[in-house]
This record gives sequence, C-alpha cells and structure tokens, in this order.
Amino acid sequence: MLEDEAPPPFAVRRFLPLPTLSYERGDLHTGVPAERDFGAHVDQTNYSVVVEEKVVVKWLTPPVPLPHPAPEIFAHLVEAGFNDTAPPYAALTGPVDGRECLLALVTGYLPEARDGWEWCVDEAEAGTTVFAADLGRLAADLHLALATLPHAPTSPHRPAAGAASGRTAARAEAALDEALDVTDGEDGRWLATRTGHLRRELARLHQPITTPRIRIHGDLHVGQILKWRDGYAVIDFDGNPTVTDADPHQPAARDVAQLTTSLEHVAQVAIKRRGLPPEEAASWAAKARAIMLTAYKARLSARNRPDLLDETLIRPFEVEQECRELIYAARHLPRWRYAAMGVLHTWYPEENIS
Repeated sequence: MLEDEAPPPFAVRRFLPLPTLSYERGDLHTGVPAERDFGAHVDQTNYSVVVEEKVVVKWLTPPVPLPHPAPEIFAHLVEAGFNDTAPPYAALTGPVDGRECLLALVTGYLPEARDGWEWCVDEAEAGTTVFAADLGRLAADLHLALATLPHAPTSPHRPAAGAASGRTAARAEAALDEALDVTDGEDGRWLATRTGHLRRELARLHQPITTPRIRIHGDLHVGQILKWRDGYAVIDFDGNPTVTDADPHQPAARDVAQLTTSLEHVAQVAIKRRGLPPEEAASWAAKARAIMLTAYKARLSARNRPDLLDETLIRPFEVEQECRELIYAARHLPRWRYAAMGVLHTWYPEENIS
C-alpha cells in the first residue's frame, strides 16, 4: 500500500520516500520482512510494530476520526526541513463506522532509541546537564518550524486574541479547581494550604497575552524526546491525550513550561527510583532548566524570532501543568502523584509559607 495505490476504501498520504525493504532474489524464501512490537515494558496508548528495524507502524487504537493533527504537522515539518524527529513516511486513513479515520502512522525506526524517562533520569543521577543545551535548541527549532505552519486567521479552534486569553485563564483556573478536588489525603490538605499562592501564580493569565500563538507540539515532555544513536529526536505529534478540546495554536511558552516541568519530574523520579538526595536533585533540575531556557532563547534570537517566547507565561503554565499532572494521576496513574507533589513541595517549601 505504501509503494502503489491503496485499495479502496483506504488512502495513504505520503510524506517521505519509504526506505527499501526488498530482498535479493535468493532471499525470497524468507518471506515478509521481520516484525516485532516494543514489548509490554513500553508504556504506549497505541500499538506500534517495528518492521525490519527500519520502519515503525503505529496503529491507532482505536482509530481517530479526522481531522487529526499528526498528518498535517508531518507534512509541514518535511516542507520546513525540520529533521530532528523520526522520519515521517506516511499516514493510512480509512472509514470506520461511517467516519473517515486515521488508522496508522508510518515513521522511521531510530536505532538505540531511549525516551527521556530513561536517559534523562540517568543524567540526573550522574548530575550532568550538558544535554540541556541540546534540548533547548531542539525545542526552539521545532517552534521555529511550527511557527510557519499556515492557519486561518480565525477558526473554531483559534478564537480572537481577547477571547483566547480569557479561555486560557479559565482553563488554568479550572485545572487548579479540579486538582484540589481530586487530590485527597495529606497531599490534598497540603495543596489546599497553597491555594492562594497557586492562584497568584495564575493571575498573569488574566492579563492580555500578546505573544504569537503558533501551532505547538501540545505534549512536549522529556518522554517525547528520544536519545538515539545519532542524537535527539522529538516524537508524538498526536496532541495531549489528557486535555480535551485544547487549542492547537497557543503561545510557545506552553510547550516550554511542559518541558521545564518534566525536567523537575525527572528529578523526582531520580529521588524515588535511584536514591538521589533531594537537595542534589533540586539543584540538578534548576541548573538543567536554566541551561535549556538559555539555549532556547539564544536559538530564537539567532533566527530573529525572540518574540515567540514570553517568559512571564512560563510559571503560570508550569503551575497549570502540575495541576494537570495531579488530575492525570487521579484519573489514570495514582502512583504518579508523588512526582507532581514533589515538584510543588520544591516550589513552595514550608519556610516560604506565611
């Protein structure tokens, strides 16, 4: 189907030429290319198959009705020359229950790839932060590419600037309210004592947001950054599965805030799983995020787009993100609560609470 026309009712949208999977004539008896999955140890919402160690076919389970963000972004990243991702080859679509759906995405396989919940925790344990500059440049290059993605001036997903700012503030306040509601026990009581501080952090979102709204990644955390044989690659442009009806066009600071908070989560994972002393973990996270932000801003400035980042939005978006981490823990993964609570304890230590 990738080499010829897809049989009806399926359709294939191609982005880059598929690498050859052909065999020599003497090897025809071996049959189809070898396939394997990633194994049960890999946490994934969908189901991925590795073909001949060259291609990954991600089957969406269940299929997702169109429009879906990934095909549009794949096509644009190829056009923009952004290569720091798994090479996008194709998207397979077809009807399901009378609706046209995205069935599968085909991308390149990155040898020796590990996601950030593995390699970045190693960095935290070792106390090394050289990687953070690469992370900042990668995020900036992604935003520079996505900023050129055409979009209609107004659409159901992109309200006018004033309305968008109001909706951004309301969404953050709602996340805080829900986090307070779903976080029980001692953690919930502690969180309630910090409500005033958290609301003051979110107050910036009630002011006008004038920075450009671009097509963001939407779920940019270290788990979406693969470290592989030849460097780093950002993956998974499906959007945030835990946020419904999120505007795909938002300030770049939204992605940046999720990336910085994920570095703080890495520190918490290193404390819990690797026995890293909390003070060392906090110091590592602070240094890593500072290096990452410096590299990110330097890259934007070098490309004459410093306007893409409004730094005053980072902390309120970080606070909202931690609220969403608590909501995610309550709904889907209770054991994850420790990471978000650990970060909040770091931000709001007892001695700073009056």
